[in-house]
Amino acid sequence: MALYITDECINCAACEPECPTEAITEGDDIYEIDAEKCVECDDYFDEPQCQEVCPVDCCLPIED
Repeated sequence: MALYITDECINCAACEPECPTEAITEGDDIYEIDAEKCVECDDYFDEPQCQEVCPVDCCLPIED
């Protein structure tokens, strides 16, 4: 599974340095998560770190 960043992103950059797989990058308008790299912090942390630090709760799991 992977996470994505919604349009609610305020471009605060809090999430980018927290990602252990460097899946988060600055996009044109908002930060983006590369689904190929995102592992939801499995094997690194108990909870996805982007979700932990996001001040507007815009890092969400991709739904099938």
